[in-house]
Amino acid sequence: MQKPQGGPNSERAFEAPAFDYSRLPRDFPRKFVPRGMPFDWDSLSELYEDLKSRQVKSEADLEKWMADEDELSAVIYEQKALAMVNYSRQTDDAAYRQAYERFVQELEPKVKLASFELLKKYASSPLTKELPAKYSVTDRVRRNTVEIFREANVQLEKEEAQLIQNYQSTMGKMTVPFGGSERTIQQMAKFLEEVDRGLREETWRLTQGRLQEDAAALDDIYSRMVKVRTAMAKNAGYSNYRDYAFRLKNRFDYTPEDCVKFHDAVEKYFVPLSRELDEERRRRMGLDVLRPWDLQVDPDGRQPLAPFDRTEELLKGCVAIFDKVDPTLSSYFRRMVSLGLLDLESRKGKAPGGFQDEFSEVRLPFIFMNSAKRDGDMRTLLHESGHSFHSFLMRDAGLPFYDSGQNIPAEFAEVASSGMEHIGGEHLEGTFYGPKEARRSAWDEAVSTVKLFPWVATVDAFQHWVYTNPDHTVKERADAWTRIFRRFQGAESFEGLEPAMRVRWQRQLHIYQFPFYYIEYGIAYLGGLGIWMHYRKDPKGAVAAYKRALSLGYTKPLPELFRSAGLPWDFGPETLEKYSRELRGVIKQYS
Repeated sequence: MQKPQGGPNSERAFEAPAFDYSRLPRDFPRKFVPRGMPFDWDSLSELYEDLKSRQVKSEADLEKWMADEDELSAVIYEQKALAMVNYSRQTDDAAYRQAYERFVQELEPKVKLASFELLKKYASSPLTKELPAKYSVTDRVRRNTVEIFREANVQLEKEEAQLIQNYQSTMGKMTVPFGGSERTIQQMAKFLEEVDRGLREETWRLTQGRLQEDAAALDDIYSRMVKVRTAMAKNAGYSNYRDYAFRLKNRFDYTPEDCVKFHDAVEKYFVPLSRELDEERRRRMGLDVLRPWDLQVDPDGRQPLAPFDRTEELLKGCVAIFDKVDPTLSSYFRRMVSLGLLDLESRKGKAPGGFQDEFSEVRLPFIFMNSAKRDGDMRTLLHESGHSFHSFLMRDAGLPFYDSGQNIPAEFAEVASSGMEHIGGEHLEGTFYGPKEARRSAWDEAVSTVKLFPWVATVDAFQHWVYTNPDHTVKERADAWTRIFRRFQGAESFEGLEPAMRVRWQRQLHIYQFPFYYIEYGIAYLGGLGIWMHYRKDPKGAVAAYKRALSLGYTKPLPELFRSAGLPWDFGPETLEKYSRELRGVIKQYS
């Protein structure tokens, strides 16, 4: 492994301090919420009452009223993000768990009802017609929220949050004894890259066995989620949760039918390429049958790529990459490191997965992930850094915090992350790897991108089935998953492993925690591919378009955000055919 190359900074500059919320700078003084105010419902309710009863007689009054409302929302959302981050970092900490439970069970339902009263006040004001064009998107979101809000759903959302917490806790406590140590499910993943096929199979079977111990409990959690979410939809006048979710997520620019067309296009253009790559893998590995534990290992029998040994090396390498991409973006990442806004290592009790969230009042991002010291971890940090750059660019543009977190459409938020993952991947040589290792990582990334689209289609199509057939049994759900999985899967065989395959969906946290939040990856990764292809031809032009688009936040409709980045607003067969062809060329280049 070639050691990362940094700038003039000392090693100590890359030793990120532990996360300490109290250390975060307050660069945006409060103008409405009193500094030092207790964070409790009595104090918050007074501010809601102020906004509810305030006289709004002019456009200037309305803009000031909206700014104060946004500030209050930012303060509240920041506390929610803090509670979630603390709990995700240590799910077995009773104090963190209780703090998160108090927020979602006691405070948040009251906040939602009070916030809705403010939304009604906004929607009923004739002055909204006089607002500048920059408010057009938030106006549409606000009015949509008023139209679909149902007070009865506040209690159901509380129940949903508890079920999500149960899922996180169940997954977070999963460990297996392996190699003389107790390891998390996330830590076990790296052994699927080992050359020893027997070791890989042992790893896979041990992990799946542990997952299946809780399969019934996870099924029960999900069945209850489906029931709760279906009740929400019916309260809002929808026959199923799928159609309600599209409205709830402000999907103004595409429909469930567009998603079905995406599924079909993936099946036509990406599934054949995925299976071709699997067949090539099988031949190169000299196997008669490709099995699930054969998909992550290097097909030529080389040891797994290991871009770093310590977290400090991961941070230093990413700084070196961002230095090559753009000095402004690099300065953002350095600031996150210095403020301890990253939690990267996997450990017992830590929630699974990875995410970036925003502390909305201080307008600073936080990155959470579970590192196993593999190539994919470096890619994950590049990906989540793209999200953080989105937050910083909006911050620098002076954009306020809108509507309790709905200030960036996910379909474009993931353009920021996937685009940076690919752009950063152009600079692995001399930072994490030598020439051969860098080419190998680029090949792996291109193949993984091909594989992503069938998986997105699988997860999305499964949720379409689940929520349009809400009275299904656990067996019917597993049968539906099996049909959909086989429609989009690669060439690997699950013969004799059917029980594990039938519950494979349970590891996809989005299905539990963020229903219908997965098609966004498919839409956005097409945008990320477009930015990558542009960067390979014109690095400066691509980065300029990337930064320009991200700086807009959600002040423009989704199609305009894509166009501002130089991307088409399309995720149908024409675009998928184009990018499957271009990815085929990249894979051939690095083979």
